[in-house]
Order: sequence, then structure tokens, then C-alpha cells
Amino acid sequence: MSEGSPGRIDRAALERIIQRAAELQTAERDMGDSLTSDELIALGKEVGIPGRYLQQALLEERTRLGKLGAGGVLERVTGPSQIAAQRVVRGNADAVEAALLEWIDKNELLCVQRQQTGRITWEPLGGIQAAFRRSTAAFGGGKRPFMLSRVATVSATIVPLEAGFSHVALSADTRGIRGEHLGIGAAMAGMGVAGAAALVTLGALLPIALLPLPVALGLGYGVMRRYGPALARVQLGLERALDSLEQGTNTLQRKLPDNAGILGLLAEEVRRTLKS
Repeated sequence: MSEGSPGRIDRAALERIIQRAAELQTAERDMGDSLTSDELIALGKEVGIPGRYLQQALLEERTRLGKLGAGGVLERVTGPSQIAAQRVVRGNADAVEAALLEWIDKNELLCVQRQQTGRITWEPLGGIQAAFRRSTAAFGGGKRPFMLSRVATVSATIVPLEAGFSHVALSADTRGIRGEHLGIGAAMAGMGVAGAAALVTLGALLPIALLPLPVALGLGYGVMRRYGPALARVQLGLERALDSLEQGTNTLQRKLPDNAGILGLLAEEVRRTLKS
């Protein structure tokens, strides 16, 4: 590289530069501790941010839900039993709801449990339908892995905002997943206690008899801590669904009639596999 040519700026430096430039811009205007919506839109126009992006970000901030409470000791040790994700997306509530239904049906092993205006609840798909979906995904390459198949329920709330915008909030009940990890961890800890008690009964020296106890407790705690990655995967599944709505890549396709039955389901899954 010649000395006269400018060097490239990496992403970290770019973020620092933009943040500093924004600080200098706001300092010149002496805006105080808060801005009105109109002042924010005007400031965005000055720095070249399109108004539609500022409007969407402003709506997201206004509708932001508080984080779930930390809960008790169990939540602090393992993790919460429910997680949520939210986004403000473009489109009216009916179109967003239809797109979300279509995306969940195509990319997750879930079926509608209950549907009301502005609220939908899904539950895991079971039986031969779930088995067939898994097999066709495996043979077809599985471009999108199923991320929400282990949750008890997934709930969606769609609220219309200003014209052309809707707020979508998703939540997943992960008590079943947490219960599995807690059950296995408790079983391992119980085996350690039982082993130590058996050695004491057989007359083993106390230090030797207590050896299985810390090992079993450590293994049990390790199993319970593995709930964290499982929870992160569910969180990613919720965010992925919201990404599809935000990007506007969903197009409603022809649906099977309600009376298509299992034969219609098989035909549709074969069609999807051949297309992939």
C-alpha cells in the first residue's frame, strides 16, 4: 500500500467514530437530557438516517418490554423457565400474523393450539406428522434446523401501532426443558449420596466413603448448567422468526385444504423436499 492511499477502517473503529461524531453533533445543538420525537427525526435527517428507520426504532423503544425478573434461587442457578423476544416490524397486524403463521408452519415442529385476534399459541407437533417432518428435513438437507420443538408452548402477540407498523412479542415456555436437566442432575446427585451411604454401611473409611459424593454433585451441577445453551437455542429460534418478519422474505404460498388429511401432508412434505 502506498503512503498516500487511505487505510481501511475496521468495524470496531467505525462504531467508535460514529458514536463520537454523534456526541459532537448533539453537543453543538445543546439538546439537554431528552429529545422529542420530532427533534429526533430532524437530527436523524441531518446525519443522513432515513426517517422510516428512526420511526421504526422509536416505536421499538416505546413498546420495549421489561426483562423477566431474576426469580428465585432455581432461576439463578439454572435459568428462567420462560424467555421472550420482541420486534417492531413493517406491515399491518393481519399481514404480519399470516406471515408468522406461515413461517412457523414451514420451519418449526409446532402446530396451532389456539388462535385469537392478535394472539396465537403453538404447541409441539407430535405423532407421525412430527416424525415425517424430521425425516424429510434430514433427507432434504435441513437448511433450517428446528429450534423450538422442545418447548411446551410458544405464544405470539401482534399489536398494531402506527400506520404500517406492528409490534410482535414472542414468548416460549421452557419449563419442560429445565425440568429434564434438573431431573438428571438430581438423579446423579442422589446416586452419589446413595453410593456414599452404601460405602459407610459396608464399613469403608469415611474419607473413602465420601469420595463419590463430590463427584456426583459436580456431574449433577454440570448437567443442570447445560440448560443455559438449550435456553440460548430457544432464544435464537424466537429471534429467527422475528428476523423473517423484519426482512419481509415471507410470501404466503398455496395451502392445503383443511380436509387434506395425512395424505395431503405427505404430498406437501414430498414437494418441499424435492424443491430443496
